Amino acid sequence: MKEFLKALQNGVDDKFIKAELKEVLRVLEQLKAVKKYKNRYYINDGYVCGKLDISSNGTGFLYSYDRRFKQDLIIENRHLNGAHFGDIVLAKLTNSKKARLHATVIAVLVMANETSVVYTKKFGGAIMGVNVKTGLSIALKASQKSLKELPLGTVLKINNLDNDITEVLGILSDPNVDEKISLGVFNKKDAFSKTSQNEALSYGDNVDKSMYPSRVDLTELAFCTIDPVDAKDFDDAIYFDKKNRTIYVAIADVSEYVAPYSAIDKEAKFRGFSIYFPHIAIPMLPRNLSENICSLKQDCDRLAFVFKITLDENLESSKEELFEAIIHSKKRFSYDEVDEILALRVKTIDSIQSWILDLFELTKKLKENRLKNGFDFRSKELRMKLTDGLVTQTSYEKETESHALIEDCMLLANKAAAKRIKKGIFRNHAQTDLKKINTLLDDLALLGIDVPYQSDTVKLIAQIQTKADELGIREDVDKLVIKAQKRAEYASEPKGHFGLGFELYSHFTSPIRRYSDLLLHRLLKANLKNDMKLFNYLLLDIEGTCTTLNELEREADKVAWDFMDRKFARWAALNLNKKFRCIISEVGNESIAKLDDELKGARIFIEGFTCALLTPVLVEIKEVDIASAKIIAKVVEKLDV
Repeated sequence: MKEFLKALQNGVDDKFIKAELKEVLRVLEQLKAVKKYKNRYYINDGYVCGKLDISSNGTGFLYSYDRRFKQDLIIENRHLNGAHFGDIVLAKLTNSKKARLHATVIAVLVMANETSVVYTKKFGGAIMGVNVKTGLSIALKASQKSLKELPLGTVLKINNLDNDITEVLGILSDPNVDEKISLGVFNKKDAFSKTSQNEALSYGDNVDKSMYPSRVDLTELAFCTIDPVDAKDFDDAIYFDKKNRTIYVAIADVSEYVAPYSAIDKEAKFRGFSIYFPHIAIPMLPRNLSENICSLKQDCDRLAFVFKITLDENLESSKEELFEAIIHSKKRFSYDEVDEILALRVKTIDSIQSWILDLFELTKKLKENRLKNGFDFRSKELRMKLTDGLVTQTSYEKETESHALIEDCMLLANKAAAKRIKKGIFRNHAQTDLKKINTLLDDLALLGIDVPYQSDTVKLIAQIQTKADELGIREDVDKLVIKAQKRAEYASEPKGHFGLGFELYSHFTSPIRRYSDLLLHRLLKANLKNDMKLFNYLLLDIEGTCTTLNELEREADKVAWDFMDRKFARWAALNLNKKFRCIISEVGNESIAKLDDELKGARIFIEGFTCALLTPVLVEIKEVDIASAKIIAKVVEKLDV
């Protein structure tokens, strides 16, 4: 949609307008916003299309798809005409003597969400809904009598077309409503349709080997899985044949169970990705698939799509075989268990432990080779423990040797998958632009990391990381470097992965939790069978699918972060006027600090205070908005490093 609306500036040939865009074009014609000239459609002067943002005070800001507009257009609240945050709209420029251009929304072309989440609040004698995302008050399509029967602070899901109440989610004061709010704000579902659940249940719980005579039987090989201790879905299993220097990467064969355009497939495509909360996962697939028949559970025969990768003496891939197989995982390891094996470095009579040690030595060398062209960022993921819906403990999970072992095996398979197709779905990561690099160097100079610019970005970042190691702030600096880079995205053609240093890369290894991988599996199977008709069928609107997946990936991340923000806000509400240690993590129009006390990770907005990044401070919590999950504090003291 975005590309189509952008193209209208220079004209779009009517022969190349897709069916799903013709309805939007008809709307634009009816509103006299476009004209046709010599079989090409152009947007008329005075009209502009773009994506709508709405501030907490109700003012709209339109990000225009017309590159001539360098700044967002201002849309006053009375001129929003029912448009919501994130909607793609048609607007008309209004005569304004002010410095900033103003506009009025004429039509909503694409709704960002069909629903919104609000909570009830009394304004004078009337009960209205307050949008938890924007803070705007909304007149609900319900009688005041019925609204007054609900407790104030009742959380509702409403239809964005007419503000009709579609679901009562709970009460704002109840911490158990947070999950429903986070899902509802981003239009995500936890429950599956009855049809898709019945489809999933129809596959049963067990795999009968005799039903798959054409598959390669690998059940005698000592495969194992390595995952977090609380994992329920097991996408990948590995086995290492030291004698032949061959790594087997077995991935759950989800495409065997999820056919294109089936009920399960439609749900999976809508979700795009599994969402992980601290206490529960919202899976992309029904649980009978994600946690049962597809999952590579210990002591169960399971269908797998397998890469058998043989390495030469220089650890380059000399042979890469891809085939459908049956495996039988012999052991389910947690990361902690494998770290213990690697720490002891003692080979036992356990054959799996023995080959894990051998494989680790090999993957260490693979990583050394990879980092000649790519980067090694030390990331840490925030883990949160909940009790009765409230946060009671947080910790950062750092990458360990077991994580690194698995990562390099998965990278081999992902690279091998990308080599097999010329068009499909690739994971690309563009180089960082010069402007962001210069801004990064300015920020780092304030931290005592003074590194001169050089065009070789790999060497430049290596120098930055070396200095950061010397100052003991490597993880924090790596975060800044990552923020300065462009986001990795899905695309139908390969353009390389800058961060990893790969010319070709895709996502093959997580079809249980990523729709991109499921789609790639289907393409690879069609490629293996040399079925070009099926391959091309699967490629229909692949560009649009990639764009949608990029949006869904960002949303899945936002849902998880929003949930954590809500839990931190409830903690902060119980600790008003108390003081806590933080570290300044963002500076600009509004400084943001990260909680770095007994609890860690909460985002705290700082009032009237500016300083350098990573400055440790003592803050006092002054205000908390449970609905928007915003914590506001003031700095009472700068602390020594």
